[in-house]
Amino acid sequence: MIKRNIQSLEGKKLEGDGIQGVTMKLLVGQSDGAPTFAMRHFSVEASGCTPLHQHDWEHEVLVLSGNGELECAGVVSPITSGDSIFVPANDLHQFRNLSQESLEFICIVPVESACGEPIPGS
Repeated sequence: MIKRNIQSLEGKKLEGDGIQGVTMKLLVGQSDGAPTFAMRHFSVEASGCTPLHQHDWEHEVLVLSGNGELECAGVVSPITSGDSIFVPANDLHQFRNLSQESLEFICIVPVESACGEPIPGS
Protein backbone atom coordinates (compact mmCIF):
# COMPACT_ATOMS: atom_id res chain seq x y z
CA MET A 1 0.00 0.00 0.00
CA ILE A 2 1.10 3.55 -0.70
CA LYS A 3 -0.45 6.43 1.25
CA ARG A 4 0.33 10.09 0.61
CA ASN A 5 -1.19 13.32 1.81
CA ILE A 6 -1.83 15.72 -1.04
CA GLN A 7 -0.85 18.68 1.15
CA SER A 8 2.64 17.26 1.68
CA LEU A 9 3.43 16.80 -2.03
CA GLU A 10 5.26 19.42 -4.03
CA GLY A 11 3.56 20.42 -7.25
CA LYS A 12 5.22 20.97 -10.59
CA LYS A 13 4.33 24.14 -12.49
CA LEU A 14 3.45 23.08 -16.03
CA GLU A 15 4.72 25.09 -18.96
CA GLY A 16 3.99 25.01 -22.66
CA ASP A 17 1.82 26.48 -25.37
CA GLY A 18 -1.62 27.34 -24.07
CA ILE A 19 -0.88 26.45 -20.43
CA GLN A 20 -1.53 29.26 -17.98
CA GLY A 21 -1.19 28.97 -14.19
CA VAL A 22 -1.38 25.16 -13.90
CA THR A 23 0.36 23.07 -11.23
CA MET A 24 0.25 19.27 -11.11
CA LYS A 25 0.96 16.75 -8.38
CA LEU A 26 1.42 13.10 -9.34
CA LEU A 27 -0.44 11.22 -6.57
CA VAL A 28 -0.05 7.67 -7.89
CA GLY A 29 1.88 6.68 -10.98
CA GLN A 30 3.88 4.08 -12.82
CA SER A 31 6.87 4.48 -10.50
CA ASP A 32 4.60 3.37 -7.63
CA GLY A 33 3.89 0.09 -9.41
CA ALA A 34 0.37 1.12 -10.45
CA PRO A 35 -0.40 -1.24 -13.34
CA THR A 36 -3.46 0.44 -14.82
CA PHE A 37 -4.16 4.03 -13.75
CA ALA A 38 -2.33 7.19 -12.73
CA MET A 39 -3.96 9.74 -10.44
CA ARG A 40 -2.99 13.39 -10.63
CA HIS A 41 -4.08 16.56 -8.84
CA PHE A 42 -4.31 19.76 -10.87
CA SER A 43 -4.55 23.28 -9.54
CA VAL A 44 -5.45 26.03 -12.01
CA GLU A 45 -4.89 29.60 -10.81
CA ALA A 46 -7.45 32.38 -11.26
CA SER A 47 -7.88 33.08 -15.00
CA GLY A 48 -5.63 30.08 -15.78
CA CYS A 49 -6.23 27.20 -18.17
CA THR A 50 -4.91 23.95 -19.52
CA PRO A 51 -4.14 23.93 -23.25
CA LEU A 52 -6.83 23.10 -25.78
CA HIS A 53 -5.63 19.62 -26.70
CA GLN A 54 -6.56 16.01 -27.43
CA HIS A 55 -4.98 12.59 -27.07
CA ASP A 56 -5.67 8.87 -27.38
CA TRP A 57 -6.79 8.28 -23.79
CA GLU A 58 -9.80 9.13 -21.68
CA HIS A 59 -9.92 11.14 -18.45
CA GLU A 60 -12.01 10.66 -15.35
CA VAL A 61 -12.10 13.91 -13.39
CA LEU A 62 -13.46 14.97 -9.98
CA VAL A 63 -13.61 18.72 -9.34
CA LEU A 64 -12.55 19.37 -5.74
CA SER A 65 -12.91 23.15 -5.50
CA GLY A 66 -13.45 26.29 -7.51
CA ASN A 67 -15.54 27.13 -10.53
CA GLY A 68 -14.71 27.12 -14.18
CA GLU A 69 -15.65 25.67 -17.49
CA LEU A 70 -14.70 22.70 -19.58
CA GLU A 71 -14.66 22.88 -23.33
CA CYS A 72 -14.98 19.37 -24.73
CA ALA A 73 -15.68 18.43 -28.34
CA GLY A 74 -16.83 21.99 -29.04
CA VAL A 75 -19.29 22.15 -26.13
CA VAL A 76 -18.58 24.53 -23.22
CA SER A 77 -20.00 23.47 -19.83
CA PRO A 78 -19.71 25.10 -16.41
CA ILE A 79 -17.88 22.99 -13.81
CA THR A 80 -17.86 23.32 -10.04
CA SER A 81 -16.88 21.52 -6.85
CA GLY A 82 -18.35 18.02 -6.72
CA ASP A 83 -18.72 17.55 -10.46
CA SER A 84 -17.53 14.24 -11.92
CA ILE A 85 -16.54 14.34 -15.57
CA PHE A 86 -15.73 11.81 -18.28
CA VAL A 87 -13.64 13.16 -21.17
CA PRO A 88 -13.58 10.60 -24.01
CA ALA A 89 -10.39 9.73 -25.87
CA ASN A 90 -9.56 12.04 -28.80
CA ASP A 91 -12.04 14.75 -27.77
CA LEU A 92 -10.48 18.22 -28.02
CA HIS A 93 -10.72 19.67 -24.49
CA GLN A 94 -9.61 22.46 -22.15
CA PHE A 95 -10.20 23.29 -18.47
CA ARG A 96 -10.52 27.01 -17.64
CA ASN A 97 -10.74 28.70 -14.25
CA LEU A 98 -13.34 31.48 -14.19
CA SER A 99 -13.13 32.26 -10.46
CA GLN A 100 -10.74 34.11 -8.18
CA GLU A 101 -9.92 30.95 -6.23
CA SER A 102 -7.99 27.93 -7.47
CA LEU A 103 -9.81 25.41 -9.60
CA GLU A 104 -8.64 22.05 -8.27
CA PHE A 105 -9.41 18.62 -9.65
CA ILE A 106 -8.31 15.01 -9.56
CA CYS A 107 -7.66 13.44 -12.96
CA ILE A 108 -7.29 9.72 -13.57
CA VAL A 109 -5.73 8.45 -16.80
CA PRO A 110 -4.15 5.21 -18.03
CA VAL A 111 -0.76 4.84 -16.37
CA GLU A 112 0.99 4.49 -19.74
CA SER A 113 -0.14 7.99 -20.68
CA ALA A 114 1.31 9.50 -17.52
CA CYS A 115 4.57 7.49 -17.62
CA GLY A 116 5.00 8.27 -13.95
CA GLU A 117 5.76 11.88 -14.83
CA PRO A 118 3.62 14.97 -15.38
CA ILE A 119 2.23 15.39 -18.88
CA PRO A 120 1.56 19.06 -19.66
CA GLY A 121 -2.14 19.74 -19.95
CA SER A 122 -3.23 16.10 -19.66
